[in-house]
Amino acid sequence: MDHCHGTGRVRGVPCFNCDGGLGRLRDDPDAAHRAADYLEGNAWKPTLVAPGVYQLPS
Repeated sequence: MDHCHGTGRVRGVPCFNCDGGLGRLRDDPDAAHRAADYLEGNAWKPTLVAPGVYQLPS
């Protein structure tokens, strides 16, 4: 059973693996977005900032 660690409110009943993954992300939506970017292959794509000059994400 998934719950908010701040309020104790039950959010839902995900499978065991998903519940563990959410716990490892520490209820942080930004961490979940970064994980999704990584899985989608967007986490390491450089951004073109000038002709021939790229910035890597930090």
